[in-house]
Amino acid sequence: MDILPIIWFIAIAILWTGFLLLEGFDFGVGMHLLVRARSENERRVMLNTIGPVWDGNEVWLLTAGAATFAAFPFWYASLFSTLYVPLVLVLLGLIFRAVAIEYRGKGHSDRWRRGWDWAIGLGSFLSAFGIGAALALTTTGLPIDANGDRVGGPFVWLTPIAVLGGLAVVGFAFVHGANFLALKTDGAVRERARRDTVRLSPIALLPLVGWVLLVQFQSGDLLSWALVVVAVVAVVFGWLQSRVGREGWGFVGFAVFLVAGAASIFAAVFPVVLPSTVDPAYNLTIENAASGDYTLTVMSIITGIALPVVLAYQAWSYWVFRRRITGASIPDAHAVLPAVRP
Repeated sequence: MDILPIIWFIAIAILWTGFLLLEGFDFGVGMHLLVRARSENERRVMLNTIGPVWDGNEVWLLTAGAATFAAFPFWYASLFSTLYVPLVLVLLGLIFRAVAIEYRGKGHSDRWRRGWDWAIGLGSFLSAFGIGAALALTTTGLPIDANGDRVGGPFVWLTPIAVLGGLAVVGFAFVHGANFLALKTDGAVRERARRDTVRLSPIALLPLVGWVLLVQFQSGDLLSWALVVVAVVAVVFGWLQSRVGREGWGFVGFAVFLVAGAASIFAAVFPVVLPSTVDPAYNLTIENAASGDYTLTVMSIITGIALPVVLAYQAWSYWVFRRRITGASIPDAHAVLPAVRP
């Protein structure tokens, strides 16, 4: 087996995990904005926690899709054609959410702001659910034939496993967002977020645990099961730290839980990138779905040069905006007068 397809399978797994880890708390904050904020000041505090980083976090999704397209074009073609409907819904959710974040502060009526709050919250929920459904089906199987074409109608993807995956990412994002708010804010928002983490995580994380165990029982090995153990230890550690008010270590524990859980899924399905529920002979693997050696070599060189720069910049942005945000640091909203009178 060639080494380059293996390297790019690992790279794509890292990109998807990085997206869920970083954009996950963005989605969570968006949902908290809609259902947990109790005043306009609290909503603005929540938005300011993700304001400097949310658009950078979305780059991980674009990079994961582009890397899949370039490194494993048959995987990309079968995945996106079979899951066309849910992925379009994901894109719509991301678009409405992005527009809402930018436009929310442009008006000065409660009705205007509340409408965009709904766009942020529902856009976050829809995007998280769609991505979770797509990833769960990618790791458990889709109805594709020998040519990688979809077998069945446009909603053949809508299965209990898709719902499980959608709820898994929504549940994790909600808890992860609470962790992030507890880490980045102070006052009432911080205390409420910490309580949400402790009270809701045992229930909200159950779908993700179910998804991980489903994949393990289907195709798990010693390495993947060892990673499951790491995930369990990490989430217990994170929950205990959050319970005693150590938000930083709590955030780390839940983050390691996601990383180890995602790694266990990708390790279990390797070397299959897209199982076929029609016939295992139609499975797409890193061998029959990969691009040629020349393409993978050029991609590896470019990535080796650009990736450290991108990671350094994103790490720098998190460092610059590392301080906690409080309600007192949010100025009162005010109308901006035009520079030239009509």
